Amino acid sequence: MNERIPPIGTLTDRVQLRRREMVVEDEAGHGVLYVPLASAWARVRSLSGRHDTSADGRGVAISHVVVLRFRSDIGTGDRIVYRGRNLDVVGAADLNGRRAYLSCTCSETSFTG
Repeated sequence: MNERIPPIGTLTDRVQLRRREMVVEDEAGHGVLYVPLASAWARVRSLSGRHDTSADGRGVAISHVVVLRFRSDIGTGDRIVYRGRNLDVVGAADLNGRRAYLSCTCSETSFTG
């Protein structure tokens, strides 16, 4: 999460922030629900991608860094939606220690076949 402090004019990507909520299901289990929190301007950059296999499926795992103005309500397990793609927040930290910017490390996974 060590990224250079961005000029405010470079936050040009519109993202939706969603909070992870656990709900009780009728079948005596728990489910995950992502509740819309807010929309924000951010800078989204892809870091790396790799092929992945899980059980019988092939997939792709891509890591991203999302930088936005500081918020205290985003944390691990939440989700950022960027251009219809779900980016799961793996870690979030104050970028410069002054509570000006928040840097989120995110993971995106998709499976085919």
